[in-house]
Amino acid sequence: MGKFVTFGEIMLRLAPMGYERFVQSKEFLAVYGGGEANVAISLSNFGKDAYFVTKLPKHEIGQAAVNELRKFGVNTSYIARGGNRIGIYFCEKGSSQRPSKVIYDRAKSAIAEATAEDFDWQKIFDGAEWFHFTGITPALSDGCAEIAMEAVKTAKEAGVMVSVDLNYRKKLWSSEKAGKIMGDLIKYCDVVIANEEDAEKVFGIKADETDIEGGQLSDEGYKKVARELLDRFKLKCVAITLRESYSASDNGWSAMLFDGVNFYKSRKYNIHIVDRVGGGDSFGAGLIYGLTSRMDMQSSLDFAVAASCLKHSIEGDFNMVSVEEVETLMKGDGSGRVQR
Repeated sequence: MGKFVTFGEIMLRLAPMGYERFVQSKEFLAVYGGGEANVAISLSNFGKDAYFVTKLPKHEIGQAAVNELRKFGVNTSYIARGGNRIGIYFCEKGSSQRPSKVIYDRAKSAIAEATAEDFDWQKIFDGAEWFHFTGITPALSDGCAEIAMEAVKTAKEAGVMVSVDLNYRKKLWSSEKAGKIMGDLIKYCDVVIANEEDAEKVFGIKADETDIEGGQLSDEGYKKVARELLDRFKLKCVAITLRESYSASDNGWSAMLFDGVNFYKSRKYNIHIVDRVGGGDSFGAGLIYGLTSRMDMQSSLDFAVAASCLKHSIEGDFNMVSVEEVETLMKGDGSGRVQR
């Protein structure tokens, strides 16, 4: 079994207890999370040999993040140490018609100030099977964008499959800059994952007959988006997650996958949300697992959507479920009955 490598930022997440608001909470729960770290932990939980690459300070908070990754079996041997701080984000969970809110405090974090000399990508990709990153990482700094470019080029030279989750964040960069940098990076990718907004925000590819805020998503519109992405960037496949937001508490959740020949559509889960952070990352990890575990395209998509559905029921960023639990849901057992 080859190495599964992810590269990005792991952050300290501070959240009010339960559904309290920032302004009323007297205490904050501290956990860790971040797109590519979430993917690595999911892959490790699914039995893959997962590696997470980043840069963290040498102090105790940085070490606590390393320890958290190791707790779930993620290999941390390629994490560079240095810099002064770990990125922080504050997360207020929404409920009913009140949306969730995120406030970032990540400027000048260790990974944002990393340099190319911090990572030996040839060594990192020795024996690797898959490399995954998100659009968040190159948005952190021009240096991170350059490091990401070196990583994808080296991965392709080494024959490693490369996936990217577009994950556009308007608080980190403009659509124009995202389109330019991500357009260059995706030339080296095999699989692209996007949500119902990413393709439009990054590349100006809009789904017809779709009202995201109104919760109306057109399958035909997103088939057009997937086809345009695949053709423009010569990809092997494109996955698009489809979130129908009825409220902050209840969503419809499904996805589609296009391999250049066939379109595949998952079932839709109506989910009551405990914590939606990391939902897209859990989908990405599930898709990678399926595509590398002798599943066909439809089964890979179904596994990814079921894994992500379960993540919405779990507090924190990480999807702490097993392959067996995902497969049980795939088979149709979503009753939530007590397992004895």
